[in-house]
Amino acid sequence: MEQAKLESAAVRARGHARRFHIAVKHPPNWMQVLRYCVVGVSGYVVNLLAFLVLDHRLHYMIAFVLAFGLAATSNFAWNRVWTFKVKHGVPHHQYARFLTVSAMALCLDLAVLRALVEGAGMAKVSAAAIAILVATPVSFLGNKLWTFQ
Repeated sequence: MEQAKLESAAVRARGHARRFHIAVKHPPNWMQVLRYCVVGVSGYVVNLLAFLVLDHRLHYMIAFVLAFGLAATSNFAWNRVWTFKVKHGVPHHQYARFLTVSAMALCLDLAVLRALVEGAGMAKVSAAAIAILVATPVSFLGNKLWTFQ
């Protein structure tokens, strides 16, 4: 019984590896990653500018959440129409999925931000910039595989 489970898991793993290999060799996937990164850079700028403005008025964690929300909304619109070129589905359902993926990325962002600011004594803006970069791959995969599938 255990042997059958191991063999089944090995077959599934080979299938996933084969699909990954095919996806990596498919040029449109790389263009999609490039477009996602361009949108991400615009969101990155929106996020950091909003954070700079809000950080002087609010606690830095609250400022980061609000800045993240503004950037996530902008990124959703651009990713839907340009990165993934979605013409199917219900936009508000996709937006809910996008926000779910963004919330998971935000949790990672906040953990990294707090660790860098409070644990390592890093400047808040530098720590915010690093936190955003760490969460980007998580959000791309979540949005590609779930939000805009």
